[in-house]
Amino acid sequence: MQHRFVRSPRRALAPALAIALSAAAATAPAAPAVDLDQVVVTATRTAQTQDATLAAVTVIDRADIERLQPSSLPDLLRGTPGASLANNGGPGKSTSLFLRGSESDHVLVLVDGIKLGSATSGGASLQDIPVEQIERVEIVRGPFSSLYGSEAIGGVIQIFTRRPQGPFAPSFSVGIGSNKTHRASAGVAGKGERGWYSINAAHEDTDGIDACRGKPSPGGAGCFTYSPDRDGYRNSSLTLQGGYRFNEQWDGEARVFRAEGYNEYDGSQNNQADTVQQVAGAKLRYRPSDRLALSLNAGRSWDLSEQYKDGKYSSTFDTRRQLGSLQGDLGLGGGLLSLGFDWQRDEVESNTAYKRDARVLRGAFGQYQREFGAHALQASLRRDDDSQFGGETTGSVLWGWNFADALRLTASYGTAFKAPTFNELYYPGYGNPDLGPETSRSFELGLRGTFGEGGRQVWSLNAYQTRIDDLIAYDASIGLPGNVDRARIRGLEAALDTRVAGWDLRASATWLDPRNDSRGGYRDNILPRRVRQSARIDLDRRFELDRGDAFSLGASVYAAGQRYDDLANKRELGGYALADLRLGYALGTDWSVQLAANNLFDKRYETAAFYNQPGRTYLLSLRYRPNR
Repeated sequence: MQHRFVRSPRRALAPALAIALSAAAATAPAAPAVDLDQVVVTATRTAQTQDATLAAVTVIDRADIERLQPSSLPDLLRGTPGASLANNGGPGKSTSLFLRGSESDHVLVLVDGIKLGSATSGGASLQDIPVEQIERVEIVRGPFSSLYGSEAIGGVIQIFTRRPQGPFAPSFSVGIGSNKTHRASAGVAGKGERGWYSINAAHEDTDGIDACRGKPSPGGAGCFTYSPDRDGYRNSSLTLQGGYRFNEQWDGEARVFRAEGYNEYDGSQNNQADTVQQVAGAKLRYRPSDRLALSLNAGRSWDLSEQYKDGKYSSTFDTRRQLGSLQGDLGLGGGLLSLGFDWQRDEVESNTAYKRDARVLRGAFGQYQREFGAHALQASLRRDDDSQFGGETTGSVLWGWNFADALRLTASYGTAFKAPTFNELYYPGYGNPDLGPETSRSFELGLRGTFGEGGRQVWSLNAYQTRIDDLIAYDASIGLPGNVDRARIRGLEAALDTRVAGWDLRASATWLDPRNDSRGGYRDNILPRRVRQSARIDLDRRFELDRGDAFSLGASVYAAGQRYDDLANKRELGGYALADLRLGYALGTDWSVQLAANNLFDKRYETAAFYNQPGRTYLLSLRYRPNR
């Protein structure tokens, strides 16, 4: 039986105009060059060193990815502070991420600055973004609608694709593992005095596992079918990007990322899908002075999906987004003033007839950042207008105080919102066009410290409370979805990055109390699929050998408490602990062999009721990457 990929987008990249005044300088002379691995851009939409951020931020770079050897992007994100994942049956299956207890569609996902996700379902397909294409991930926790608009209630995750680290350098990797898993990637990248380029391709296929242990309808549960077979997955991806500096004032860059997937799963209506995740964008920067920089952005993203039942076509849900932004950063009064305008057009193409299949979103925002001696301030305000539901205003204030040489106290307040999806508004027989946005307000208090030589060892504590109003849920009084639910979420996050007796230690823990605050029988119940207690420890060490070779050893332990799979808190999913082991051997500076053993003790567990998770698995990899 043959399957075809979803058809390629038929229209060229739309001229979604975007002008962004970005990365300006302050009034003082230009600072010395900073290691790019220490720079964060997602927390403020401007370049900022990680230790200067006022928000709670986690950064995972390429060195971390190759050290941890994750099997997927969700596996990489598992155990980061505030994150909880629910997966529907193994590799490539639908995966939901709940950040700080908010809904899975309350997290904004960006790829190289372009918004990714489905305008119909509301979520981003994290499982379809291969880790071999990722250079860096920035996770910013907290409400950020005042900078990014809709969806950023729980936070923002920005994924940066592979970038060159030096002159011309080819790279490749091959891997083989459990469940007939095969992986391969190859790329070439380089940068010179004025230009840079990067081309990377990756492929993965696996027989997978039996996704679901559900029972058929009527009276069934889970996936409402009985299908005891392996549910395979394959993914092919390509990234093309490059940039050029024309002179001291002008530079530009452009990129395309595309991932095509084929997924088998267990379901009563459909059990196969062809998918495409794609982003394309271009940016032109102009910096006339040390106090001002301008940039022009244009971008588009695609989320394309076709479903089948035993090889027979069933349905199509394609969404396309044209995006752009107008932003300005100006050194003013000893600080940095940002003014901007964002534009977005969503389009839906489906064999399901939607009453409306397009909408336009516009947003204008302002932000001011400044340091006052030992104090720092970040304040922003934004007004969004949606052609479907109208306008929404959000804002945030973040404050920091370095009250000692190695201690910083932070406090913040912010509001955010989530626009209804096309399914919630217009799906035939279900949608309610009178829906308004879901809204939130959050308070946070944090403490961060550094210690050790050069302050390279870091710890942090963050406590927060979020109240979410007008959550969209089924309203029995009208027989349609309505803005009827509320939630109250409290949490505490702890993180540590240190070195002990030659071992690199990273640890994090999250305590969460996500409560249903709606009137009715479910009031004070735990929100579904959220883990209330979780922790992760990563321990790694590298041993240099006499011949210039090196041996590395690492282990990770992740523990998660129990959760409920339903609003009524009747179906409980037990807690579990997973142990991973990884070995590496570097043959000189360019070649390495890695062996990863995940779920070492073959623990059986579920993150979504009736959906199986992989047992013990292995992956053996060979990598080539010149170290220059």
